Amino acid sequence: MHSSSLQITFLGTGTSSGVPMIACDCEVCTSSDPNDSRLRSSILVESPTTSFVIDTTPDFRYQMLRIHNKKLDAVLFTHPHKDHIAGLDDVRAYNYIQKKPMEVYANALTIEALKREYYYVFADKTYPGIPQINIHTIDETSFMIGDISVIPILVWHLKMPVLGFRMGDFTYITDANRIDEQEKKKIKGSKVLVLNALRKEKHISHFTLKEAVDLATELEVPEVYFTHISHQLGKHEDINKTLPDHIRLAHDGLIIQLHV
Repeated sequence: MHSSSLQITFLGTGTSSGVPMIACDCEVCTSSDPNDSRLRSSILVESPTTSFVIDTTPDFRYQMLRIHNKKLDAVLFTHPHKDHIAGLDDVRAYNYIQKKPMEVYANALTIEALKREYYYVFADKTYPGIPQINIHTIDETSFMIGDISVIPILVWHLKMPVLGFRMGDFTYITDANRIDEQEKKKIKGSKVLVLNALRKEKHISHFTLKEAVDLATELEVPEVYFTHISHQLGKHEDINKTLPDHIRLAHDGLIIQLHV
């Protein structure tokens, strides 16, 4: 990576149950294509000096082990659902190795959930070995993590406000089924967009494949990847064949390089 570059690694691209799903023997869950095996959705964002994850899934420990990650400066949360926050306890390994607290960025709704789920981290009397974190409350105001500028984008997951994020020319949006017009303006001009596309059938709080394609087309982003994919969508290779040339399903382990 040169001095003004970003590298994005897809740590997971699956929905809340992951793919394969426990006890399912559908053609996707039994596929031998490694791209059909999806951990829960998360990405690692790296510049030459800064690295952070967006969401800590229930698979967070394994996700970081399988890419041999040794350094993490921060955790950024999109929303408080379990498949996005369940791995936070494992940042204590970084506390131990890096000898400092983990910087955690989340909106007020998510912080409330973290305080419930990880009550022992926030207790007056703590004990050795628990995660050490510094909480930063964020809203729609842009902020810096190290040398990376982050612009929050408010999207809707049915009635729950979820934060998408734009870093330079890269925008990441997961768990949404509606984006207001003024927030769409923040996405326009991105070179790469990641968007959730759960399945083909209508869903109460996620974009369908068609809705995601239509939105990507409307936003005129030249390179688009879909994530938060369920086993109901179909096999990776089959779905990719049906998509426009500039749109692809993301897969676990995919790396994108952006040069600013």
